[in-house]
Amino acid sequence: MMAASSEPEAREDGSDISTLIARLTAEVDQVACEKARSIQQITNQMKMLALNALIESSRAGALGAGFAVVAQEVRSVGQKVETISRELESQLTRRTANLMQSIEQMTERSRGERMVDLALNAIELIDRNLYERTCDVRWWATDSAVVDCAADPSAAHASYVAERLAVILRAYTVYLDLWLCDLSGNVLASARSDRYAVKGANVAQTRWFQDALKLRSGDDYVAGDIERQPLLGNAPVATYCASVREGGDANGKPLGVLAIHFDWETQARAIVEGVRVDDDKARVLLVDSKFRVIASSDGQGLLTEQVPLTLKGGKSGVYRDNSGRQVAFHLTPGYETYKGLGWFGVILR
Repeated sequence: MMAASSEPEAREDGSDISTLIARLTAEVDQVACEKARSIQQITNQMKMLALNALIESSRAGALGAGFAVVAQEVRSVGQKVETISRELESQLTRRTANLMQSIEQMTERSRGERMVDLALNAIELIDRNLYERTCDVRWWATDSAVVDCAADPSAAHASYVAERLAVILRAYTVYLDLWLCDLSGNVLASARSDRYAVKGANVAQTRWFQDALKLRSGDDYVAGDIERQPLLGNAPVATYCASVREGGDANGKPLGVLAIHFDWETQARAIVEGVRVDDDKARVLLVDSKFRVIASSDGQGLLTEQVPLTLKGGKSGVYRDNSGRQVAFHLTPGYETYKGLGWFGVILR
């Protein structure tokens, strides 16, 4: 079954704190600059008063000589205060600018790290889901109805296994269809024959079938990349295969191939749309090993768009691309025996 995400809605507490600090710093800078300018205005008034006092003392002649000394000293003090005030304003402006830049860098780094975590969460969720698909196909390939039909594809066996596959499909709604094929690639039976006329079709040329013929035991499986399947209405699917073997024994003689087609678009969209980023314009993506978009939170670019990642040899990272867009990515870590196909979780912001 499809595993539900337990990831809580993303909160960027570090970024919120950085935003608060940045706002307070800007307010302090504004207040300090305003007060420095007020001091400059007062010192200008002091200098003007000192100048007027010097003029009046000059008119008073010898009687105003002593007062002239005081006025000159007041004028000198005013100039010193003005110099200090201007230096204070300059230093405050420079240092608060540096502080704002540091806060912006810290915020950028915090958001980047959070985005990488969210990218990892997206790819981990799909890995766990696809691991279950590998378990499903290996389990169902040992079903007695599947084994009997592969050994003897009579009309009775084909009819019964189709019924059996339909029962499975009703319980596992994440699949579009389940096919039993013989070793020549002929579809012997399917779970959804009422919707898809695939019985009798030959799939020998598909990569997933050819890979399935090479499986060494019933414990092995094929995990296919995302592709559109013409026989299923051109729907994008992830096809998983296991070999059907004599007696249902993992080391028995190969009799056929069971192929199960995961309803990729519906299930993958649920995962990428479930990743909460604090930017409505951000895109959450899954891309394959060729950087082809295989899932997108905005529903755009499926199997047609490429997002060239700058990996620099890393499995994860965050950077700004040439357009200034923030790009965060994380390589699939795999889950249990499912090693992944080199896919990435990606967030574009």
